[in-house]
Amino acid sequence: MKTSALAVTLAFLVSAAGPVYALTHQEKLACAMTAGNCLNTAKLLEKRIMEIKNEIAKNTNGSPEEVKKLDRKLQDAMDELKRVENET
Repeated sequence: MKTSALAVTLAFLVSAAGPVYALTHQEKLACAMTAGNCLNTAKLLEKRIMEIKNEIAKNTNGSPEEVKKLDRKLQDAMDELKRVENET
């Protein structure tokens, strides 16, 4: 009795896990993103934005080209953060 119940339970679990192994790499990444990894990405982007802002503040007397480059990095990071926040 216990053996047959165990066999039925095992068969059910294996059949439920089958589709997980059939996912492509892109689908696995999408699952990971929806599972909460986006929060880590958002935190990393926020940290990067703060670092770029600090770098801009330190570089106020620097060359205009360097400031433009930092502004572009800042804008790119902010755009990426908005994209990540909109996905969640």
